Amino acid sequence: MIARLSTRHAPARPMPVRHLLAVLVALVLIGAAKPVLAQAVPATQPSPAAILVAKQILELKGVNKLFDPLVRGVVEKVKDQFMQTNFMWAKDLNEVAAQLEKEYAPREAELVDASARIYASHFTEAELKKILAFYQTPLGKKMIVEEPKALDESMANAGNWGNNFSEEVINRMREEMKKRGHDI
Repeated sequence: MIARLSTRHAPARPMPVRHLLAVLVALVLIGAAKPVLAQAVPATQPSPAAILVAKQILELKGVNKLFDPLVRGVVEKVKDQFMQTNFMWAKDLNEVAAQLEKEYAPREAELVDASARIYASHFTEAELKKILAFYQTPLGKKMIVEEPKALDESMANAGNWGNNFSEEVINRMREEMKKRGHDI
């Protein structure tokens, strides 16, 4: 069966699996993209004004919330590595991890800044101003609120569709194999 695709998580967990997966995916993508980005520097760098407008768009859309689990995830990953060395250090490692999460939380701004630079390299300053203007309209504000919900529902629907389709393929595979003398 295909696993259900959903961004929902159980609130009782200290760090949802979804966030851990997001952290791991982000870290892998950042590591893999580094050499590519070094080679793919645009011919013209975006202007500081374009970067500023892009940053405003990202802040309106709440992109920083996507980066929230990254600092915590990295700190937790490192803590877990040290925990394997000596689980008796758990209390101290938990305290240090909590301290480091607070200390490093502002580093999320680096990701927002980098994302703003990336956006600004894909759109002109004029285009970014139009996008910002749109997100400041009632419809744009509604889109900021409703789009994540629509995407979440779409992913849940895709998971259900995948499960149903999987059942159909399983039944069909059995049917075809039975025609060939195999009862599976």
